[in-house]
Amino acid sequence: MVLTKADYYMSDIITRIRMDGIKDINPRPKYSDGVPAHSIFINHTFRTYDLAKGEFPICTLRPIAWKTGIKEIFTIYQKPTNVISEMEEMGVTWWGDWDIGDGTIGQRYGATVKHYDLLNRLIEDIKNDPYGRRKVMSLWQEDDLRSGPGLAPCAFMTIWNVRGEYLDMVLIQRSGDMLTASGPGGINEVQYAALLMMIARHTGYKPGRFSHFVANEHIYDRHIEQAGEMFARFNEREAAEWSGDNWIKADLPKPMLHINPEKTNFYDFTIDDFSMMDYESMKPQLKFDLGI
Repeated sequence: MVLTKADYYMSDIITRIRMDGIKDINPRPKYSDGVPAHSIFINHTFRTYDLAKGEFPICTLRPIAWKTGIKEIFTIYQKPTNVISEMEEMGVTWWGDWDIGDGTIGQRYGATVKHYDLLNRLIEDIKNDPYGRRKVMSLWQEDDLRSGPGLAPCAFMTIWNVRGEYLDMVLIQRSGDMLTASGPGGINEVQYAALLMMIARHTGYKPGRFSHFVANEHIYDRHIEQAGEMFARFNEREAAEWSGDNWIKADLPKPMLHINPEKTNFYDFTIDDFSMMDYESMKPQLKFDLGI
């Protein structure tokens, strides 16, 4: 087992929240028992990974359900839907708590992508005007947000740039539950790095830089113990890696997501076309009481 770049980012941000974090007031989310879900947060975190150099964003400090994360990307961009039963059929089971009462999550996420044909427009722009600087795909559409209830998109915007033979992308996120989803090497980074890889394959480029900006990165008050455990796991693993005469870290294999080389069409990918190589996470898994 080897620490990843994401693990180092995670340790750093946990430290920053412990030192400089602010507790929110009158939070919107509640836990399943109805208690307000307070969080301790910092604003403006940023991470960047060079996929071409093997810096895949996945955390080893606890097991990450990377396959389910990629399946969720399918529900948003490949077979876009807002119907919870359809998401569940595709293997994504965590949206039930956001049912607005009609079996959907409202005019959000996949419904927005489908309504504005966002993915196909992005692909055509990359193909037809590779060095154009307007490749923005936004789930934050005011008409959709005002059309009815639903969770406002958290990871809501991607910006794409061609750089020679590489395709780069930055993910913009308004708010992030750090330990369960938005943090370094968590579900959000894994799934959007996978999206970059899929779009790069479809458009004939190599996946390059993946970066992630989170405006409000927070740890819920019921996740403090878990944050401490992840921080302790990092310190224990780092001490082991740097023990003895290993003052320069060994060049050990790092986790990397691979895609079936025979697939080139974004709409043909299935979860069976993905494999995570050299990934080993620390156990046991941690449990989190979600703020809904």
